[in-house]
Amino acid sequence: MDVKGKSQKELKQLSQDIRDRIIDVVSRKGGHFSSTLGAVELTIGMHYVFDAYSDPFIFDVSHQCYPHKLLTDRWDDFETIRQFGGLSGFTKPNESVADYFVAGHSSTSISLAVGAAKSIKLKNESRVPVVMIGDGSMTAGMVYEALNELGDIKLPVVIILNDNEMSIAKPIGAISKYLSKILAGKSYQRFKGKVDSFIKKNMPEGTTYIAKRMEEAMKLITPGILFEEMGVDYIGPIDGHDLEEVIDTLQIAKDMNKPVIVHARTVKGKGYKVAEGQHEHWHGVGPFNVEDGAFVKKEAPKAATAVFADALINLASKHENVVGVTAAMPSGTGINKLMDKFPDRFWDVAIAEQHAVTSMAAMAKEGFKPFITIYSTFLQRGFDQIIHDVCLMDLPVVFAMDRAGIVGNDGETHQGAFDISYLRFIPNMILFAPRDNKTLELGLDFAYKLKSPSAIRYPRGAFSELEYPSTAFELGKAEILKEGSSKKLFIGYGAGVSRAINTEALHSEDITILDLRFVKPIDKKTLVELSSKYDDWYVFSDSQKQGGVGSAILEVLNEENVKNVNLKSFEYEDIFIDHGDTKKVEESLGLLPEQLVKAI
Repeated sequence: MDVKGKSQKELKQLSQDIRDRIIDVVSRKGGHFSSTLGAVELTIGMHYVFDAYSDPFIFDVSHQCYPHKLLTDRWDDFETIRQFGGLSGFTKPNESVADYFVAGHSSTSISLAVGAAKSIKLKNESRVPVVMIGDGSMTAGMVYEALNELGDIKLPVVIILNDNEMSIAKPIGAISKYLSKILAGKSYQRFKGKVDSFIKKNMPEGTTYIAKRMEEAMKLITPGILFEEMGVDYIGPIDGHDLEEVIDTLQIAKDMNKPVIVHARTVKGKGYKVAEGQHEHWHGVGPFNVEDGAFVKKEAPKAATAVFADALINLASKHENVVGVTAAMPSGTGINKLMDKFPDRFWDVAIAEQHAVTSMAAMAKEGFKPFITIYSTFLQRGFDQIIHDVCLMDLPVVFAMDRAGIVGNDGETHQGAFDISYLRFIPNMILFAPRDNKTLELGLDFAYKLKSPSAIRYPRGAFSELEYPSTAFELGKAEILKEGSSKKLFIGYGAGVSRAINTEALHSEDITILDLRFVKPIDKKTLVELSSKYDDWYVFSDSQKQGGVGSAILEVLNEENVKNVNLKSFEYEDIFIDHGDTKKVEESLGLLPEQLVKAI
């Protein structure tokens, strides 16, 4: 859609049309909501001043990219947002050349812009990278690594700081407070007092207008001190919903031909009154009633996240040395409940996974029992710290990995597919998984007693209810749930146990089912014993095949010189898994029980 020739009146109408389209579709289909509504005018300004098909448009996280999608020939297809086979909820270059980069994790945008700017210079082109980044993403250290270099090399990059004073949860950290509260600081207040005093003593009456203008000028200068010191020019703050001001400011920034930050104040949920402001539950939503904002509620069993949070509260109530962190996802991980109950022992450290891991390593050394509660996909961001600061020291930190396996509509950037593969090869790490709610509770008790690093994984949504009684975890011990008469063996790990049980129930043969429980240390003794009874083994686990559960079992069989076993793993193939309804995604991967029966 070409916006460059439109009048201010037409642009304002377009912004309303975009909001109406987002509200209509998201209210029926679900998706990211308040963040994308708050970025409408900023996005229109980007398209008015720059060229989305030439200038790299880089959206940090990119959950605020819905207006961009609507402006780049996806208005009709927007009906399919986050649906299986439809548009991604994030930027995705194979959807449109206007989407410069895949995004889904935070704080990568300025680094991408630096790389793009270097490339543009080497190619002797005149394109300009344009970044939109939220104030929440400014809590991650990677942003400052990129700004540090950008301020040194001075290549043209325009960074729009979308400051709505809220990321997913309330922003944590010095930078967020700096952006929103610097004008209340003592230095500024002292300066303001001196100016007021000077005007009163030395200027004629009626100069309050001058004083007011001077104060407004200072407001334009002081928040940019940090960026100016890093060598990046600063403009703002501006009203991010004033189209004329946005366009004029972006044109100025573009013409400066150097790195510039445009600080724009916006309101999350702008244009839909119920969602306006700092309401965490409006960040990403399911279907809701547009008239009153009431969510369409579905009956659902208790989610694993809620089971985990309640179990950890019980554990923390019994043991005062239990502490924990999350990285900007307090409600998503259930840690908000513990922050409320134990505010001195549980923290949200903002989008700073590396810091979360290392800070908890020090607490473990001091005798505390840290639980780092984090999505599987986001733990990847603290990988070096897991090795260097936790496992090398053999510290008893617990990594509680939520959203393990397929996560549904968020798609390839968020699928919890890799944690087994990237944690299993680290010395001192213990990996185990519960199969249902009760074993999740037992798993936390077991993790508390461990003297080594450990990682426990559990799925998004609810575990299946199983009829098998729950028993306490014993280090490195698997559990036979059912002994069958055939020569087949089903091995389940974590939520994969229920898939094994459901598949066995549809099979004509009577099949033995093993809950592996531990992938490290793995139960070699039981596996070798089972190899004398069963020839055909099938592995069920919500994880990547390479380096996964099946690989761990094959290593044992090889080491023990077991020759008779034929093993087939139903773990994920060597692909990035697309977005969509979880059942539809599993069907596309051939993982529904009825499909597995046919494959077996």
